[in-house]
Amino acid sequence: MSIIGKNSNIGKNIRVLRQKKGWSQGEVAKRLKISIPAFSKIESGITDINISRLNQIANLFEVSTLEIIARDGMNFGPGSTIEVRLLKEKLADQEDEIIKLQKKVIELYEEIRNYALH
Repeated sequence: MSIIGKNSNIGKNIRVLRQKKGWSQGEVAKRLKISIPAFSKIESGITDINISRLNQIANLFEVSTLEIIARDGMNFGPGSTIEVRLLKEKLADQEDEIIKLQKKVIELYEEIRNYALH
C-alpha cells in the first residue's frame, strides 16, 4: 500500500543522503534488498514509496523519516516545532481510531448480549 505518493522532494532528499555517504545506487539497493532500477525510481520520484520502505531508508541513512520527506530548508530536528505538531496530529488521528474501535467493540458486545437474551 502506497502511503507517500510520487514526490521529487523525497527522491531528491534520498539522493542527497546517498551522496553524503558516498554510496552508489547499487550499494543502497543492495542494502535495501531491492533492484537498482527499483531504487533509481524511488530516488528519481518516479515510483510511490510506502511507509515501510521510507522507514527502512531512514534507518539505513540514520535520519528521521521527517528529514526525508521535508521540503528544502525545513527544520525537522528532534523537538522542532514542526516535528512536535506532526506528532501531535498523528497521535490525535490514532486516538480517533481507538475511539472508533472502542465504539465498535461496545456495539458488538451489545449485539452478543441481546442475542443471548433472546
